[in-house]
Amino acid sequence: MANKKSAPKAKSAAKPAAKRATPKRKVSPAKLWIEGARLRTLPLAIAPVLIGWGAAGSIQSFKAPLAWLALAVALFLQIGVNYANDYSDGIRGTDEFRVGPLRLTGSKSVRPELVKYVAFAFFGLAALAGLAIVVITGFWWLLAVGAVAIVAAWFYTGGKNPYGYAGLGELAVFLFFGLVATMGTAYIQIGNFDANSLFGGAAIGLFASAVLMINNIRDINQDVLADKRTLAVKVGKKWAKGYYFAMIWLPFVILLPFPYLYPATFFAWLALLFVVPATLIAATAKTPRELILVLKLTSFAALSFGVFFGNGLAVVNFHL
Repeated sequence: MANKKSAPKAKSAAKPAAKRATPKRKVSPAKLWIEGARLRTLPLAIAPVLIGWGAAGSIQSFKAPLAWLALAVALFLQIGVNYANDYSDGIRGTDEFRVGPLRLTGSKSVRPELVKYVAFAFFGLAALAGLAIVVITGFWWLLAVGAVAIVAAWFYTGGKNPYGYAGLGELAVFLFFGLVATMGTAYIQIGNFDANSLFGGAAIGLFASAVLMINNIRDINQDVLADKRTLAVKVGKKWAKGYYFAMIWLPFVILLPFPYLYPATFFAWLALLFVVPATLIAATAKTPRELILVLKLTSFAALSFGVFFGNGLAVVNFHL
């Protein structure tokens, strides 16, 4: 008799445990919107632009108006992506058991349609800044690049078959927040493609992919329940961490030859101050919450790498 009674209790105790993954707490509307913007991801928008600035500066082609417009495009697009993901994941129910800050849509604190409209508003601001770049430079073909970037931003988690749910998120981030952002920033100032922005874009793209990977490792159990087939879900946590470690260390392989040509890029090695602890914590983490710190450290590593690498490219002219 005792055994029969104890079984139902164990089963019923399991359900509240899952629900605790999304704690209900009162948060001011302003703070919810700020959290929805996911400010910790903004370094991923800033870093590639800084490297593009540096690439242009290295051949004395830095043009401040275009440089600032490129930064505006990157920031507006990143914030738009964040609100779009909040909306799409929220209406799909993906955020129901997530760990981390409350989401606008998932927490039911804001009407989903409003979140979607705000996402579109930021996409619109990015488009306007991009249009200004096109008008100034006359590179009208960049309109197609901008349109593809906005479509990619929306369909990462939006639409019927989002590619972020099919394990392609890291590849898209590498392309758009790595190569396209960096090379595009350099191109509009220089007028042609630049090798420094290519290698710098690849390095910063790896950091951006690493941020997404560690985020998906953190949410791997919840994503399985939500049928969100991220790359981390597809390969499993062990291999996903291996990919993450490769993503945060390969930028330093790319960096190796640069100090010989651009001595000040040596300071980009200071990004190791964030990469080393991120590696150690990720390797030993037992709970999803520990990986939130890894995510922040990786973002700061990307920003510091972008700052010092971009500056290192630019200051070479002071030694000529």
